[in-house]
Order: sequence, then C-alpha cells, then structure tokens
Amino acid sequence: MAKFSDLTFRYRLFMKTYRYRSFDWSPGTSFETPLNRAKIALLTTAAFYLPDQEPFDESEKGGDFSYRIISSDADIQTFRIGHRSSAFEADGIMADPNLAFPLDRLKELQQEGVIGAVNHRHFSFMGSVTAPGRLLSRSAPEAAEKLKEDQVDAVLLTPV
Repeated sequence: MAKFSDLTFRYRLFMKTYRYRSFDWSPGTSFETPLNRAKIALLTTAAFYLPDQEPFDESEKGGDFSYRIISSDADIQTFRIGHRSSAFEADGIMADPNLAFPLDRLKELQQEGVIGAVNHRHFSFMGSVTAPGRLLSRSAPEAAEKLKEDQVDAVLLTPV
C-alpha cells in the first residue's frame, strides 16, 4: 500500500492545502434488509468505461463529473480507464478490474445465497474530481435516483 511519503512533493503539498468538503450524512438511511434478500449495486471512482462508451474527459478542469452506467452483463475484461491523476497507478485494477469493481465477486455471492440479487446496472465515476460542485449537485443525485428506481437496498462503494 502506498504511503503519503511515497507521493511527489507536489501531491503532498496539494493534499495538505486542498480545502476538503465535509458533509453531514446523518439524514441518510440505515440498512435493514437481510443481506440474503438485498439487491446490491456497485459504484466506483475508478473511471471505468466500456469500449462503446464515451471516455471520461481527462482534460476537464476540476475533473469530469459525469458517470458511466455499467451493465451487470458487462465483460469487465474489456474495461477501459480514464483517470486524470498522474498519482493514480492503474496497473493493478487493469490486471484485475474486480479489485475496483467486484462484479464477478458479487455474482458469486448471489449464487451462494449470501446476497439476494445483483442490480442490473452499476455506476462508474472519475476519481480525483477536485471541483466536485457539479458532481454533488447533478451527477450524484441522478445516479442515486436511478438506484432508487431500481429499488437497490445497498451500494458497494469502491473508491480509488
């Protein structure tokens, strides 16, 4: 695992001076559905996208706030990645996308009866969005609404 001291001086300085936002998550919900009956979706910040999807815009100032919908039927071995941070090392998750998007593992858990169902769609966002205003006001609520429409009980967040 990387340590803070492994980062370049530029990234250490950025992380020390960045004005991180904080949120009160108390209005959130609690997980009450038994896991073996729960419908689960994935949400990653690995910036995965499929070959037939528009790539994330790595040049967008402040970060691309859009998302890509990934179907449960997707072949994760075809994933592409569009991440803007030069501090992000993608080799591991490109060798095994399940590290950041454990779709195959969720399907196994469903087959074993550990979880009730795998949702038919999942969400991929770009990480390292340094200007998250539009992400918080547009993209995240949009994705949350779609998950609500799908009657998802829980979302497994895999931040990268």
